[in-house]
Amino acid sequence: MNNVLHQCGFKNLTSLQPCYIFVLMDNQKEITALLHLLEDPDLEVFDAVSNRLFSYGLPIIRELEILWENTIDNELQDKIEHLIHQLHFFVLLTDFEEWGKAPHRELLPGLLLVSKFLFPDLKTAEVIRDIERLKRNIWLELNNYLTPVEQIHVLNSILYNYFGLKGNYNNSTSPNEFLIHQIIESKKGNQSGNGSLYLLLCELLDIPVKLISVPNQFILAYMKPGSGENRSSLHLNIDFFIDPVTGQPFTHNDLNNYFSRMHLPVLPEYFLPKNNRQIIKRLLEDFSLCFGDENKQYMQKEIQQLILILD
Repeated sequence: MNNVLHQCGFKNLTSLQPCYIFVLMDNQKEITALLHLLEDPDLEVFDAVSNRLFSYGLPIIRELEILWENTIDNELQDKIEHLIHQLHFFVLLTDFEEWGKAPHRELLPGLLLVSKFLFPDLKTAEVIRDIERLKRNIWLELNNYLTPVEQIHVLNSILYNYFGLKGNYNNSTSPNEFLIHQIIESKKGNQSGNGSLYLLLCELLDIPVKLISVPNQFILAYMKPGSGENRSSLHLNIDFFIDPVTGQPFTHNDLNNYFSRMHLPVLPEYFLPKNNRQIIKRLLEDFSLCFGDENKQYMQKEIQQLILILD
């Protein structure tokens, strides 16, 4: 799987240690001086020093971490943490652009990139192995003679009973519940996070389940074979719906009852299946709500930059 990621251009997704580390050795005197200048309270000096440090790329992070460990100045530590975050975010922007331009945008690399917003040093190989193991457990129970409902029953039995996945509805105070690797590790996610994992497994197993556009809900739909593009009859392309919090299937009547309770008109675009680019965009939109506090709003703005890349 790592080879596949490299071939798709996601070099930064699997490794954060570039081969040009020797640059630091040749410029150590300048780096030492720049790191010393970070203590200067003048914002113009700090901005100039930051820009120069950015020119060294990711290898400078280790130098910044050492400085952080050896200072007791809380304000300087905050500055260093912000610099490190900005360096990682620059790499993430680049990787998102590459994923967005890839001819075949597989869902897994996109989900791993979302995780890297908070966990830039994430070891993706272990996550990929866990997902492959989960996929294989489901695949062993599937066969070509199962009905759509039976397929989903098999997937749900492995995912929610054997694996033990738990869920709740979107909680903007728990960002980890949106992130694929944290969901795999804790076996707990919210509607958007569990829904993303569910969609990933369906993609890997060739089960025609898609995200649709129901307002304020991350609802999945089992698509009928040979579904057409006629917008006036998009709902006819759907066999049934799935709530990824529990895996519970439900019917068109159930969804119509929801629309009635919410006083929502039943619009054709609600039933339009989303592609992987749109899935990641929707996940980021929900994820961004976790960072509304004043001291985290810069992170919300960064997520908006990622969303714009996918527009």
